Formats: sequence, structure tokens, C-alpha cells
Amino acid sequence: MPNLSKKKRAKALLLGVGLDSDGHKRVTTGPNFALVGGSQETHEEMTEKAVKINEKLKSLRKELHQVSREEFDDIAQSVGLKQHHPPSKRATN
Repeated sequence: MPNLSKKKRAKALLLGVGLDSDGHKRVTTGPNFALVGGSQETHEEMTEKAVKINEKLKSLRKELHQVSREEFDDIAQSVGLKQHHPPSKRATN
């Protein structure tokens, strides 16, 4: 029988995927993040930004699952991440 006194914890995870490669396989995990792939430079950059995001969250005394999308966007922008806005698809007639 499950212990009902334990609260279910919400989970959130940052997932970073490096699409460039130099032939090495890289995987880095940490508190609430997993990073895979990328060249050495790309992987180091992803790791640095993930660590900085965790530091910002800690300074706010929040965990990843506790921030709104807007708060996360602000934090991500403050560590140098940029939002990607793909071009909209136009209807062809």
C-alpha cells in the first residue's frame, strides 16, 4: 500500500540537445537538467547556462516547477538564452 502521507512532487526538467558534433558523445546531468550531444564548445555552453538558470532559481528560492513560463523566459533571457521564433507558415492558394 502506498504511503499517502508523502506529497507528490511536481517535476520539471530542462533538456538541452546539441545538434553539432565533433564525434564525441557527451551527456551531462544535474539538478533538474539533462544535456546531450553537441561539440565540446556547444556542450560547455549548454552546461554553463543550465547551471546559471539553477543559480537564478536558487536566488529566487524557487524550483523549476514553481516558476511560470513568463518567469522562466525572463530567467533564460538573463543568462543569455534567446527565444526562437520560427517563421509562420503562410497559406498557399
